Formats: sequence, structure tokens, C-alpha cells
Amino acid sequence: MNYTNNHAAMNKYAQVGNQSSAAFANPHRLIQMLMEGALEKISKAKGYMKNGDIAKKGEHISWAISIIEGLRVSLDHTQGGKISENLESLYIYMNSRLTQANLHNSIEMLDEVTSLLIDIKSGWDAIPQEVIEDHAKSAAGAQPNTLAKAKI
Repeated sequence: MNYTNNHAAMNKYAQVGNQSSAAFANPHRLIQMLMEGALEKISKAKGYMKNGDIAKKGEHISWAISIIEGLRVSLDHTQGGKISENLESLYIYMNSRLTQANLHNSIEMLDEVTSLLIDIKSGWDAIPQEVIEDHAKSAAGAQPNTLAKAKI
């Protein structure tokens, strides 16, 4: 098997693994996976930008924009209140900065979005497991164990 075939096979294997993970993930984990995916696409775009591969850079920035837009439209403003409003504004800003980074080949703008997304993800990752489980139960119609809920 040559490098091209091997690389294609590895990509297909990774894709199946990601689809399997998503199929069994709870909503909290799905958000984490989306954030991880956006960070990965931005990182790859940065590498392509440094190497002068304009097509691949644009492809990965576009993919990151799509992921962040997916995060934005999934916000529940009825449950999330001010937090979801702030996140929506931040997601819009990040997509604007990614668009500008693409147009101007700005690694600094990619780094800015990466930093913002890491900050959001670290807050998301810090939600206690008990809160995640209670939220899942309440979403399924069961009575939560605690009053704290992670509804954003």
C-alpha cells in the first residue's frame, strides 16, 4: 500500500471512529467534540497558511466557520439567558475573525480565535459530571438529583 492509499485509509478509519463516538455521545460531549473539531481545523489552517497552501487553508477555515456556526445555532436562548446571548455574540465575532484571517492570511487572527475557543471549551470542560448527568436526566424527563443544571 503506497502513502496515498495508506493516508486515505487512515482518514477513513478516523472518520468512522468520529462517527461512532458521535453516535454514542451525550449532548455535552457532542459540544466538546465540535469545539475540538473547530480547534483542529484552525490548527490545520494555520499550518497550511504557513506553507502557502491557499486552497487547503481556505477549506479548513471554512470548515471551522461551519462548526462554530453549528455551535451558535444550537444555543438555547430560552434556557441559556444572558450566557447564551454572550456566546452567540462571541461565535459571530469568531467567525468574522476567521473570515478576516482567511482574507488577510493572518496567523494572529487564527491564534485569537483559538484562544477564545479554548477559553469557552475550558469552561465547558469544567462542568461537573453530576451536573451533566442531571441535565441529561431532566432533558429525558427524569427528575434531576441537584438544582444545578448546565443549560446553555
